[in-house]
Amino acid sequence: MSEKDGKISLTGSISLGTGVMIGAGIFALVGQVAGFAGDWFPLAFLLGAVVAGVSSYSYTRYSSVNPSVGGIAMLLKDAYGSGVAAGSFTLFMYVSMVVAESLLARTFGTYLLRPFGLQDSAILVPILGVLAIVAAATVNLLGNRFVEGSATTTAILKIVGIAVLAIAGLVGTSVAGDGLFAHSSGDSPNVMGLLAGATLCVLAYKGFTTITNQGDDIRDAKKNIARSIIISLAICTVLYLLITISVASSIGATGAVKARDYALAAAAEPLFGQWGIWITVAIAVVATLSGLLASLYSVSRLYGMLQEMRQAPSLPKRVPQQPLIITAGLAILATAFLDLSQIASMGAFLYLAMDIAVQWGVIRHLRTKIHAKLWAPILTILLDLAILVPFTILKVESDPLTVVIAAAVAAAILAAQFIVVRTRSRTAGSMT
Repeated sequence: MSEKDGKISLTGSISLGTGVMIGAGIFALVGQVAGFAGDWFPLAFLLGAVVAGVSSYSYTRYSSVNPSVGGIAMLLKDAYGSGVAAGSFTLFMYVSMVVAESLLARTFGTYLLRPFGLQDSAILVPILGVLAIVAAATVNLLGNRFVEGSATTTAILKIVGIAVLAIAGLVGTSVAGDGLFAHSSGDSPNVMGLLAGATLCVLAYKGFTTITNQGDDIRDAKKNIARSIIISLAICTVLYLLITISVASSIGATGAVKARDYALAAAAEPLFGQWGIWITVAIAVVATLSGLLASLYSVSRLYGMLQEMRQAPSLPKRVPQQPLIITAGLAILATAFLDLSQIASMGAFLYLAMDIAVQWGVIRHLRTKIHAKLWAPILTILLDLAILVPFTILKVESDPLTVVIAAAVAAAILAAQFIVVRTRSRTAGSMT
């Protein structure tokens, strides 16, 4: 296909994938993960990469056989039919991605306000987050080529920026600082905390699933979707390990927990002073805005597929670009009313529940169709449960409200899908 066919290239697809992944995940979650895993939080990010990497097998196999816009929706439909299960778990994925967009938006506001000491403002952070979502949605309205071009440019900037910042931090700590891991407490790892931390780390990688939603928008989709997922995961894994080891060397787990939502900026200050904070803020702004740009593009296509399956509501027909408008609107609501910790936890619960459903669907119904080996989805389910159970236990102990909210959202989705499917069946029956 020609370069003018309106399709997304492999490079563009990787840019969109890394655009979603390299954003709030690394900038906002380091402090939260350190709160669970302690000194071992870089290892938690590596465990998250392992879980995401094994999980990606099922998505790449399905996409190689049936690339389509709204890929996860089609996978679940093929596995479970057009019923409550497929609609509910697809909406789990959709809602987890919407709250991930609000995580990006609030991280944008938090880092942008950090140099002025206003990063904890309950008013300014959500206002800036909402403005970021509106800006990203506006760019998406301009079409595929503009989105791809913007995503490619910003992906290069933030990958290079994060890598340079991390390597400079490691070299600086080794030469001029106290040495690598000088801030370590020397405590042995808390297995429960490490696994719980890995649950949040999965959020930093789960953006790979949005690549499946590119479907036929990508050139040579049957080959390039799988390639894009693998390359995007590899890039993010290397960057995350570099930056988390740099943070651990600069301020340690204690400093990361104290800084929490802006740990990367705090880690840059001891070695690079005020300039380090400004550089980190600049990279964070680029990363979060590009993440929003890429996520809105991919997630709105997932909602469009749900509309076509008649499992998600629509606005009046005269309203154009409905999936994008609805997705941006929901992200704005989450940004306005939820904090970063609640957003991350809810996203983790819903995403891992959906992922288990995907893997079970591959095992029971799709393995022959997509020529999948059973060991990968089975191992994925075991890994998902191994990190989700400790995370749930610790969250119930420390933050039961968030667990209740996530359970309520899941219950509401299931109830709504039951009503939708039942109504649809009655309507179809009355027409025959």
